[in-house]
Amino acid sequence: QVQFVESGGGLVQSGGSLRLSCAASELMADYYAMGWYRQVLGKERELVAAIDSGGTTIYVNSVKGRFTISRDAAKNTVYLQMNSLKPEDTAVYYCAADRSIVTVVRRPAYWGQGTQVTVSS
Repeated sequence: QVQFVESGGGLVQSGGSLRLSCAASELMADYYAMGWYRQVLGKERELVAAIDSGGTTIYVNSVKGRFTISRDAAKNTVYLQMNSLKPEDTAVYYCAADRSIVTVVRRPAYWGQGTQVTVSS
C-alpha cells in the first residue's frame, strides 16, 4: 500500500518560486520512476515533469527552463522546484509513481492527493 504526503503548495505572485515535495512510503522501491502532474478545472490532468531511477528527466515544454524535478531516493521523496511562476501555472499538482518512466508518463499506478498552487498576476 503506497502512500504519499505532498507539501509546498500555496499562493505566490507572478515571478515567484515554490518547491513542492512528495514523500512516498518506505515500501516504494528505489527504482520506481516518479513524476508531477497538474490539473485545472475542466481540463485533463497534464504531465509536468518526470524522473527515472537513473536521473533522466523530462518536462512539458511550457515549464522548461523554469521548473526542475529532482529526487532523493534514500528518502523516497521527489521535488519540483518552480521558478518564474506564471498565472498559467495555477493548478492542483499531483505527484505520481510507477515502475518505469514509460508508464509514469502515461498512466501512473500511484497518485498523491494533490496540492494547490495559485499564481496571481
